[in-house]
Amino acid sequence: MRTMLKVTMDVAASNQALKNGTLSKTINATIEKIHPEASYFLAVDGCRACIMVFDLKDPSDIPSIAEPFFSTLNAKVEMSPVMNAEDLKKGLEMLPKS
Repeated sequence: MRTMLKVTMDVAASNQALKNGTLSKTINATIEKIHPEASYFLAVDGCRACIMVFDLKDPSDIPSIAEPFFSTLNAKVEMSPVMNAEDLKKGLEMLPKS
């Protein structure tokens, strides 16, 4: 299932992780694990953040994806199913016509 991963990192924890190399290791390990179709890095409410869109193969993968961000970056992690334009078009075509 196409899923959006949004990670909002604590500033102090991510500053420390930036200095000791954990930040890039955590992000790179996640990219290697989930092979996102898109990755974006941004600031959200004054915090470092990233958004990755990937195929969540099994819900049991969620802990291994989220936990490194919780434990090393004191991050808030959100995962939501998402659609691209093609998915939306297909879904809208399935709605009953009134």
